[in-house]
Amino acid sequence: MRPSVLVVEDETALLTLLRYNLEKEGFAVSSAHDGEEALLQLKEAKPDAVLLDWMLPRVSGIEVCRQIRRTPAWKDLPVIILTARGEEGDRVRGLDSGADDYVVKPFSPNELIARLRAVIRRARPSSADEVLHFSDIALDLSAHRVTRGGKPVHLGPTEFRLLRFLMERSGRVFSREQLLDAVWGRDAEVELRTVDVHIRRLRKALNGGGRPDLVRTVRAAGYALDAGSA
Repeated sequence: MRPSVLVVEDETALLTLLRYNLEKEGFAVSSAHDGEEALLQLKEAKPDAVLLDWMLPRVSGIEVCRQIRRTPAWKDLPVIILTARGEEGDRVRGLDSGADDYVVKPFSPNELIARLRAVIRRARPSSADEVLHFSDIALDLSAHRVTRGGKPVHLGPTEFRLLRFLMERSGRVFSREQLLDAVWGRDAEVELRTVDVHIRRLRKALNGGGRPDLVRTVRAAGYALDAGSA
């Protein structure tokens, strides 16, 4: 299941940018343009996290955050405040209102998403026990086991990380460079062809017994996990 995020932002251009980057990274995004609308949406459905602009019409982001912390059903909801106010006093005020993190505009979308994932992990420590599913593949993050059609699939550590990355972002095409950065790390001294080697190993393990190939190769672009490729 994709993590859900409520983005509360009155600047349309920034809201569009945030939605694009979050959805690209596998988040389900809902939005509100003012604090009053945000509180109404929270009553209808509780997301996994809230990205909350400080300066909002009707009800300020700080007041929304305070109301979240005063409401028993929302008190553990992760909140990141977005603001152009970067002074230490403003940061303290934002955190004292109950925010889990504080990001100053302008910010890097990648850094924001990393912080968002971090606050969600802290709020849901049991997420380490989650099982990812794609088609007939199940990946158990806690037991470090993979099954396909209920039968065990034996993967090495790198193939396991590679499969997890692709399952968490199924349908998206990733270049070899992107896969190297995500699975091996930015500082790893690994050749691009290493990705192809591990993709072949992953395919061999997953496709045993004549099962359909779910790993799609996109010429001159990269790889994706895609049920349509079967």
